[in-house]
Amino acid sequence: MINLNTIAGVMIPFVGTSLGSAMVFFLKDKINDKVQKALLGFAAGVMMAASVWSLLLPSMDMSGEAGMGKLSFLPAVVGLAIGVFFLLFMDRHIPHLHLDSESPEGPSTSLGKTAMMILAVVIHNVPEGMAVGVVFAGLGEANSMTLAGAFALSLGIAIQNFPEGAIISMPLKANAGMKKGKAFIYGVLSGAVEPIGAILTILISGILIPILPYLLSFAAGAMIYVVVEELIPESAEGEHSNIGTIGFALGFAVMMILDVALG
Repeated sequence: MINLNTIAGVMIPFVGTSLGSAMVFFLKDKINDKVQKALLGFAAGVMMAASVWSLLLPSMDMSGEAGMGKLSFLPAVVGLAIGVFFLLFMDRHIPHLHLDSESPEGPSTSLGKTAMMILAVVIHNVPEGMAVGVVFAGLGEANSMTLAGAFALSLGIAIQNFPEGAIISMPLKANAGMKKGKAFIYGVLSGAVEPIGAILTILISGILIPILPYLLSFAAGAMIYVVVEELIPESAEGEHSNIGTIGFALGFAVMMILDVALG
C-alpha cells in the first residue's frame, strides 16, 4: 500500500542524488582525485552494509519465521546469486561508459558519451530502487522489518547517492562541456530510476510478498555486484588507494549505525 510514509521513503534516495548533482553549481570543474576516491569508497561501504543489515539478514529472518529452520539461508543464497547474474547480464548487454574511462562496455552502439555515462549510473540505481521498494512493500510481513528500518535503508542510500550525484554532474560539465544547468538535470535524471523502480515494486507487492526473502537477497546481490565490480576498483585506482579503503570503512560504519539505531 502506498501512503505518505512510503512516498517519503522512496523519494529520499532521489533527493540525495539531486542534492549531490547540485554541487556542480558550487564546486570547481573537477572533484579532487583523493576526494573522489574517498567518496567512491564511502558509497561502496554504505551499499555493502545495506546489503547485509537491511537485505540479507531480514531475508534469512523471514525464512526462519516461515519455518525453514536450518535451511533459512537458502532463499538468501539463491536470491543473492540471481541478483549478481542479473547485474552481470545488464553489464554485458547495455552499452555504458564508466567515469574516467574512454572504453565503453556492452554491445556497440551509436549512443554518445554522455548517454552512456548516464546509463552506467542507471544500471547502478536499478537494484537500489528495487531494494527500497521491496523493503517498504514487506513492512508488516516480518518482525525484523520495521518502518524505521526501511527509512534507515532509504537514508543510507541517499547518503551514498549524494557523492554519486556530484561525481556524475561535475564530469559532465568538465569533460563533456555541458553548461551547469544541463549537467545538473542529467545528474538528477540519472537518479530518477530509483523512485520509479521502488514504486513499481510496491505496486505489484501482492504478487511479490510470497517470494520476499528471495527479492531482498536479489537486491543485495545486485548491489554487491556494483560494489565489487566497479566502486571498489575505481576507489583503489592509482595512488592513495588507502583513501578509498578508509572511505569504505566509514560508509560501512555509518550505514551499520543507521540500521541498528533506527531499525
